[in-house]
Amino acid sequence: MLTAFRAFSRSKWAAALLVLIAISFVIVGARMDVFSNLGPKHVIDAGDRSMNEAEFRTAFDQVRERLQQQVGRPLTNQELVAENIHVRFLTEQTQQLGFLNWAYKAGIRPGKELIVKQIRQIPAFFNSVTGQFDQQAYEAALAQQNLTPAMLEQDLRDQYATEHFGAAVFAGARVPRIYGALLAGSAFESRDGRWFEVTPAMAGQIPAPTDAQLNAFIQENADRLRAPEFRMVSVVLFTPEASANAPISEDRIRERFEFKKDTLSKPETRSFVTLTAPNRETAQKIAAALRAGQSPADVGRANNITPAAFNETPRSAIGDAATAAAVFGLQANQVSNPVQAGVGFAVAKVTAVQPAAPATLDSAREEMIQELRAEDVKTQTYAKVEKYEAARTAGKNLADAAREAGGRIVDLPPFTKDGKLPNGQALNAPPQIFETAWSLTKGGESDVIDAGQGQYFAVRVNDIRPSALPTLAEVREPLAAQWIQRETMRRLSAKAEELTTRVRNGEDIAAVARSVNAPLTVRTGVIRNQQTQEALGQGVLQGLFGQSKGQAFSQPASQTAYVVGRVDNVRAANPAVAGPLAEQVRPRLTQELVQAMVESSVSAGAQRSKAKNDPAQALSALGLSGGATPAAPAQ
Repeated sequence: MLTAFRAFSRSKWAAALLVLIAISFVIVGARMDVFSNLGPKHVIDAGDRSMNEAEFRTAFDQVRERLQQQVGRPLTNQELVAENIHVRFLTEQTQQLGFLNWAYKAGIRPGKELIVKQIRQIPAFFNSVTGQFDQQAYEAALAQQNLTPAMLEQDLRDQYATEHFGAAVFAGARVPRIYGALLAGSAFESRDGRWFEVTPAMAGQIPAPTDAQLNAFIQENADRLRAPEFRMVSVVLFTPEASANAPISEDRIRERFEFKKDTLSKPETRSFVTLTAPNRETAQKIAAALRAGQSPADVGRANNITPAAFNETPRSAIGDAATAAAVFGLQANQVSNPVQAGVGFAVAKVTAVQPAAPATLDSAREEMIQELRAEDVKTQTYAKVEKYEAARTAGKNLADAAREAGGRIVDLPPFTKDGKLPNGQALNAPPQIFETAWSLTKGGESDVIDAGQGQYFAVRVNDIRPSALPTLAEVREPLAAQWIQRETMRRLSAKAEELTTRVRNGEDIAAVARSVNAPLTVRTGVIRNQQTQEALGQGVLQGLFGQSKGQAFSQPASQTAYVVGRVDNVRAANPAVAGPLAEQVRPRLTQELVQAMVESSVSAGAQRSKAKNDPAQALSALGLSGGATPAAPAQ
């Protein structure tokens, strides 16, 4: 198929088809422009900020990609919408855009220098040959992520504005001591209590379930018991021959090294500090102070300027050309004259000079060998792919074409849509195999799939095992055990509640315990910690610390028992013990308080901006339909 497409693209028919497509875009585009004059359709409106369908779709695709990495399987927009993830994301984005609109109007505006410096630190934006910042590489790298320079720069401005606002809120914040005291007092409070266990013997023997009861149990737990759909497939793998690992000739190694020598060499770098002043007079004072031996930090404090430090920075990574020329015209410990920069006047002090280090063939030899060997592997692999496609085009089936091309056929074990084996373990295979298998019907054979990194495969679906509930005969024994367990806990719960009611009505808990021949446990000074939980159990702790003095409780103690008890006394924490903890937890409480303050501020900013969204437009952006009405303004 790939070969056929390449052959077609070189034909005269392809050129004619492209002309027709271009004409159709002109016609359709013109009509669309007419309708667009009726007003833009925004998914989010927040004052001067907005998000259209394309921007929302791009942002949501990034969310989906992150979730796919977390769960280890492909996810569709339909699945995410079913979990209301799109609604939560839409709400968060509405709040964020509303806040950023307010922040800009309030004067929280990061300087251009911050944005340029951040961009110039990203290696992907530099030319691999010259080592200099490359505007085309910058735009191409962003385009691969469906971004534009304007979008990235706006995103960086938004990040800085949010971070600076959060830092301002956090500065000097500290919760009152009473907050820590309340938490410490609760942590070191102790309780006295008595309790006993209600065991299955007290609830009576559970008879074996009937077939009717088990079948009903299967239906009640259908979602949990239903086996997923499995697919059995054969995969054609295209792997290189052993000759791909043959020695690489010296001529090829040297030729590749000469081609890449410039990119392998390390350019000359400088470590330096810059201080940018608003006018030339202040910049001259800064230069004089630095030459007099004052540190950049002291000079910056004296002039209310924050120094910017650069460590081992090549000339190409310095955003301002005039500053770069000044820095690379200095030696170590020299200070430049004031330089007219893009914003203000810059003074630079060079702290260290790192000379250029040209690459040598010996140092790069192994890298060149590995690179050439990888290319040979890809070349051999793709030769097999082309031979396979030619055989398929000639009418041969998947198995015959694979044999002719030298491909290897592997039968995979049954797996689910998310790539799980019948035992629940993940099948170690590229996700494209799972996607392809679920796009075919039984007996269907795929075209060659490019899995990236020089890997190709083709899939044939041999059989499909539909999703189904197990028969009673298949699960009788474990199902009967689960049914008995459920009925036992039901009886235990009812018995425990009966005994707890007697305690609540005033009967002494010791007498209640004796009536069912249960040993009574008496404990004083019980505190909440890991050691106590392991010794007494979570149920006892929840009961003791979940009730007031004199109250009775009933809690599950395990999968086969309940606990019934009474809180006899509550003892306040010792101030000498709780006091230090109260101080220790204040920083954490402060952080949580500041986080809540920032979230409230974001919500208030969005409300000031009258931020709103359109859920129906969001669904449309994701290629789905829905009858949702516009959401209420941000609260």
